Amino acid sequence: MKVGIIDYGMGNLFSVEQAVKRLGYEVIVSSNIQELKQADAFILPGVGAFADAIGCLEKTGLNHFVYEIVEQQKPLLGICLGMQLLFEDSEENGFFKGLGIFKGTIRRFDDEKVRVPHMGWNNLTFTFTPNWQEPEELADRYVYFVHSYYGVDLAPEQLVAYAEYEGIRVPGIVQKGNVTGMQFHPEKSGTCGMTLLKNWLQQVEGETQS
Repeated sequence: MKVGIIDYGMGNLFSVEQAVKRLGYEVIVSSNIQELKQADAFILPGVGAFADAIGCLEKTGLNHFVYEIVEQQKPLLGICLGMQLLFEDSEENGFFKGLGIFKGTIRRFDDEKVRVPHMGWNNLTFTFTPNWQEPEELADRYVYFVHSYYGVDLAPEQLVAYAEYEGIRVPGIVQKGNVTGMQFHPEKSGTCGMTLLKNWLQQVEGETQS
């Protein structure tokens, strides 16, 4: 199976690429839509500011490619900022429209109440079991977060798992149809993160072969 990592100029591409390769999958890292179309599943990573990232996606036309992936019901995983881009809008440094796959807004933590950024390891609590993961399989559920903004006003049925940060429920995993988002970095989250990434990829592989 080939996994396409969408390069729009603002992703931590190397660590994600290496993690997927370690799990035994062929990887295509590209900003070229025709090259990416050779893949069976896709990852949208991201590090940086929401507005800059949306601008890069629009400038390259990769935003339309993301919509094409969703319409064709191909598997897509957004990681960190890549997950946030899949929401309706963001309040980061203004107000900016997102890709609108998931319901909700990306909002900054209140730095008068909690330390910003939210950085460190937090335990995931699952609200339901997605088709690609049995929570009982996880030896631990701690994953690594680094972010100053998080999703609010989500559709409850799209929230797979969350973490508690100083009394705030931080969406950790979201899912809608063929699209999944992880706010944390699975590739940097030790055994738990790699298990989640592996199981997502294995489910995708099973679907593409059926």
